Amino acid sequence: MGHVYFVRHGQTIWNVENKICGATDIALTEKGHQQAMDTGKEILRQGIHADEILYSPLIRAAETARHISEITGIPLRAEPRLTEQCFGKWEATPRDGADFHEAKKDFASRYAGGESMLHLAQRIYNLLDDIKAESDQKTYLLVAHNGIARMVQSYFFDMTNEEYADFGVKNCEVLRYDF
Repeated sequence: MGHVYFVRHGQTIWNVENKICGATDIALTEKGHQQAMDTGKEILRQGIHADEILYSPLIRAAETARHISEITGIPLRAEPRLTEQCFGKWEATPRDGADFHEAKKDFASRYAGGESMLHLAQRIYNLLDDIKAESDQKTYLLVAHNGIARMVQSYFFDMTNEEYADFGVKNCEVLRYDF
């Protein structure tokens, strides 16, 4: 069976300010650009092979993917299903807020204008099913967001609602998942 790699985008100003970005289109900081370039170099150093980078069309992920592609030579393509979850009323609020932490455990809620975890699971699980079907022919590197990282983790591993709500990936961290 094959595998897939996941990279969270580089740092944004809202990451620095501890705010939930969600579907809000926030650019990378200078540090975020450097993290993305360093990640491309680390992918080369580790000999990680991928046939294609699929990335969220939000600018922070798109720029991260572009930097990685320029350094590694891996071709890239926008994948709308990797767009971060819309957290509705929670966007621009503190990431570590107790109320938001509890809200992440309510999988059916749309967060007053956002997207439910169930809807997010549908699009991410469908994407991963599509990738799995091709995994004996192609290896993908996904560049997306922390909310997407949680959902990818839940696809590959059993998680309680608490574990799901607590899961997070550092900016530009590279993870490997085996099908």
